[in-house]
Amino acid sequence: MDMQTQLNDIIEQIGRTVLGKQEQIKMALTCLFAGGHLLIEDIPGIGKTTLAKVLSRCMGLEFRRVQFTSDMLPGDILGSSVFDRNTGGFVFHPGPVFTQVLLADEINRATPKTQSALLEAMEEGQVTSDGETRRLSDPFFVIATQNPMELSGTFPLPESQLDRFLMRIELGYPDREAERELLVGDPAKRKALAETRQCLTPQDVLALQKQVDAIHVSDAFLDYLQDLLAFTRSGTHFHMGLSPRAGLALMQAAKSWAFISGRDYTLPEDLQAVLIPVVGHRLRSRDDLTEIPTRRLNTLFQQVPVS
Repeated sequence: MDMQTQLNDIIEQIGRTVLGKQEQIKMALTCLFAGGHLLIEDIPGIGKTTLAKVLSRCMGLEFRRVQFTSDMLPGDILGSSVFDRNTGGFVFHPGPVFTQVLLADEINRATPKTQSALLEAMEEGQVTSDGETRRLSDPFFVIATQNPMELSGTFPLPESQLDRFLMRIELGYPDREAERELLVGDPAKRKALAETRQCLTPQDVLALQKQVDAIHVSDAFLDYLQDLLAFTRSGTHFHMGLSPRAGLALMQAAKSWAFISGRDYTLPEDLQAVLIPVVGHRLRSRDDLTEIPTRRLNTLFQQVPVS
């Protein structure tokens, strides 16, 4: 089986459980193969947790889920040292962050102190506790779900936390055909998550990430990318322009999208495909510092000509 056929098989395999969301599945895989982390923002009951579970099972990755609540402490995620009376010393008990796919469910229901516990883990792939640094698994992929801010009991993620997520997507309501299949389908099929076939191994995922790193980018592609970055920094529409780290995120996501599309080189279309998922949570309106709706962002970026 060639690589493109295998990737299509993976998308189809996940799509059997997450119905009618092919584009969102491709975005989630793009984020994973780019070596980033994914934020899924939507209302409860849309299928965010299901997507995380089936993706990890299909990739053959160890999966842990943490339900974030307002009374959680950083140690509930990272782990803590407990006194052992037999040895007379403290023994570190790893928290759920020591896995390969961590589902941070409803991350914005936790306080900022607990949210920030993930910063080092997401940026550097390690955890520092009691003065000792411990490496995390490789690959390490955080999928965080977030409720819309208008729901009660939520704490907004600060910009520094949002910036750790390579991409942010929404699942949205299923279309009529997919929802009908869900409503009238075999009840046993709805519980078929455990039967999801493993398509890859952790070593395969690491190998695919290296292939994404090797995707070719042309000078024309880089010119277009830099034009997009410069447009956000002009001060006309945005409170603050995209940072160099955001530029690297855009390039890596575009390379991953090109790879999933079966190419070993990037095109401007790859940038356009991942642009909103990568920059939407990083930009604020110059007028009122609020997030800019997707439709308006698309309209604004159409002003940047392709090099």
